[in-house]
Amino acid sequence: MDHFLQSPAWATFQRSLGRTVHERSGPGWSFLAIEESNPAGKLLYAPYGPVAASLAAFDAALAALTELARSCGAVFVRIEPVDAGFTAADANAVLRPRGLRPAPANQQPELSWIVDLDRDFKDVLADMKPVNRNLYRNIHKKGVTFRASQDPAEISVLLGFLHLTAARNGFKPQSDEYLTQVARSLMPAGAATLFIAELGGEPIAAALAYDSADTRTYAHAALDDAHRKLSAGIPLLVTLMADARDKGLKHVDLWGVAPADQPDHKWAGFTAFKKSFGGRGVSYPGTWDLPVRTVRYGAYQLARQGAQAARRGVVTARKLPVRLRSALRR
Repeated sequence: MDHFLQSPAWATFQRSLGRTVHERSGPGWSFLAIEESNPAGKLLYAPYGPVAASLAAFDAALAALTELARSCGAVFVRIEPVDAGFTAADANAVLRPRGLRPAPANQQPELSWIVDLDRDFKDVLADMKPVNRNLYRNIHKKGVTFRASQDPAEISVLLGFLHLTAARNGFKPQSDEYLTQVARSLMPAGAATLFIAELGGEPIAAALAYDSADTRTYAHAALDDAHRKLSAGIPLLVTLMADARDKGLKHVDLWGVAPADQPDHKWAGFTAFKKSFGGRGVSYPGTWDLPVRTVRYGAYQLARQGAQAARRGVVTARKLPVRLRSALRR
C-alpha cells in the first residue's frame, strides 16, 4: 500500500513550503526525507518511510539515509517504516539491533483504519453499518447532492467548516495558510480532491482527500452545524470511497484511530465513526530515531528527560497541600 507522505506530489508540496526535501531510491527501496530542526539541531525525517521490499533493501535505505544525514549535517534520522519488509510486531527485534530507538513521540498515527476497494462496491457497502448504507442511498431524497472539486479556491469551503468545528469541539485545526498551500500544490496535480455536499446549491459539508498510486487518504473533514441532523458527512465519505474505486484505487485510508483497549482515548469518537464504514485495523511500527552524531543526540535526550522530570516535579508540587508547600520553601 503506497502512502502519499512518500509520494512525489508530497515532495513538491513540501518544497512549496520552502523546505529542503531529499528523494533517493535503489534496488527495492526508496525514501522521501525532509530536513527539519529541533533542540538537538538538524534532523532528516522520512514520514511513513523508508519504503523497502525486504530487510536487505531496508538496510540499504537506512545506509543511504545515514550517509545523507552526515553529508547535510543532521544529528539524527527519524523514520516510520510502515512498509519495509517487517511487521509492527517485529519492530523492536528488527530496529533496536540496527541502532534505532523509539522517538519521544509518534509523529504520525501508529494505528490506522483501512477500507479495501479491490472488490465490487456492493460488498464495500455491505460491510458498513446499515445507517451508513441507507444514508448514502437515500439522502438525495432530502435534496442533498455531492460533487468533487480540484479547484484550489474552493478550499475556503472546508476552512469555514473547520473553524466552526474547532470552536465547537475546542481543538486547533491546521492553519488556513497551510491548507491553502496544500490545495494550491496538490489539487491541480490531481493528488488531492475536495468533496462537497450541498443542499439547494449551498455547501453543508466538505472533505479533503489525498491520493497516492493505490490509496486515497481521508485527511480533513467538517460540516455546517446548521444542517447537522442530515448527517451529510456519512454519505459524503461513502461518495469519496466510490469515487476512489472508480479511479482504480485499491484502498481508502481513514487515518488514525484509537487503540481498542482505550475507550477514553481522545480519538474514541472519531474511531467509532471510522469503524462504522467497515474495514480493518493496521498497526505501524511507530516513529524511530537513528542517531548519527551520537554524543549530540545523547545530550539532547538527557536534556529532554531532565525537562520532563522538572515538569513532573512542578505538577507534583502543585498537588501538595498549601502548608506542606510552604514548609518545603523554608
